[in-house]
Amino acid sequence: MKKKFRFKLLMILALCFVISAFTLKGFADFGSYSGDSDYGSDSWSSSDSGWSSSDYSSGGYSYYGGSGSSSSDGFFWDMVVPLIVFIIIFIFIIQRSKNISRLTDSRPSQPVNNVARSKGRPISEYTSIDPGFDSAELAAKLSNVYVKLQNAWQDKDLEPIRPYLTDDFYAQMDRQLSAMKSRNQTNYIERIAVLSSEPVTFYQENGMDHIVAILKTRIVDYTLDDRTGALVSGNKVKEKFMTYEYDLCRKSGITTHTEKGLNTVTCPHCGAPLDINQTAKCPYCGSVITVVNEDWAIKSIKGISQRTS
Repeated sequence: MKKKFRFKLLMILALCFVISAFTLKGFADFGSYSGDSDYGSDSWSSSDSGWSSSDYSSGGYSYYGGSGSSSSDGFFWDMVVPLIVFIIIFIFIIQRSKNISRLTDSRPSQPVNNVARSKGRPISEYTSIDPGFDSAELAAKLSNVYVKLQNAWQDKDLEPIRPYLTDDFYAQMDRQLSAMKSRNQTNYIERIAVLSSEPVTFYQENGMDHIVAILKTRIVDYTLDDRTGALVSGNKVKEKFMTYEYDLCRKSGITTHTEKGLNTVTCPHCGAPLDINQTAKCPYCGSVITVVNEDWAIKSIKGISQRTS
């Protein structure tokens, strides 16, 4: 019994060690999906012409921020030592749990490009539910929202993007941002380019319609200490090519309106006009207003892969 307790305690300590090593310092961009180490794999390669920086001057891409300056790579070594220690601990745990590992499910991993497509029905069939739905229009809107998310994250003010997020997701992001503020750090996201935005599938769940979209973007991001200006993580020069999976939702039964944009309502407390999706804070009196979710809101974001040039 004592051996089992020690084994469980060792696994918990190893997990806490990894979280402290990788989460507190190494991640950046809105929602902390990019980091100092690449992850994931898909059909996009840094050697492909589609990743070439020379292609980014063509139309359809959004650029914000200027070119970066040189920075130190010392943080990389701060990550190597914890990684080596974790590997040693991990090997020890594996050796102790051989008899358990035989019983675990060894399901084959899915290719990244098939993760989103495997859930739900093809997006082309969504017009059977909403005849006015336009996939290209949603893709364009999502590209624009992506840039707004990064700018709000850098400004450390999420109120401007609140209409684009569900209440739960907004609260989750606000907690992450509050933690960054408490550490007196600012994450800078520059040279933003949305390379592709593609709604791929849809599904219905708990009275909500969901659309899963894949975004591929390019960013330069790094985090600085507000007090000293020292580089905490990231790199001011290197470009990161990110792939995300966005889950958007709205109430089932709602169809696309011919007029575009967010709903305009009147604040019941002060009478000011507000653009609102689900929840928004009145900029005049500070009241929080909630309406039925009639437009697409981001329920969750999953980081699929990162490639650093």
